[in-house]
Amino acid sequence: STGGSTGGSSGCTATWHTDNQWDTGFTASVTVANSGTDATKSWKVTWTWPNGQQETSGWNADIHQTGSAVTASSLSYNGALAPAASTSFGFQGTSSGTLTPPALTCTAS
Repeated sequence: STGGSTGGSSGCTATWHTDNQWDTGFTASVTVANSGTDATKSWKVTWTWPNGQQETSGWNADIHQTGSAVTASSLSYNGALAPAASTSFGFQGTSSGTLTPPALTCTAS
């Protein structure tokens, strides 16, 4: 048998934007874009807070935090993205001191 794959690829990128910041908190949005050649059915963005931030409420994604690890998953209405299409989600959180944007990892399926 021969190995290899046929067809397109699925993938996504996630881009952080700090919308607002104050002494004890912030709001932020993340743009999720389909970087593959196939449409996505769903996506997931994960990150780890660098200095103790806490997500308190979110919108346009199912967001869960355990310790400093956060997972944001697509919802029924925004998981399907055509190639080059994008969507976004946002959240509010608590922080103290300087907010350092975390490194985001995006996975599409």
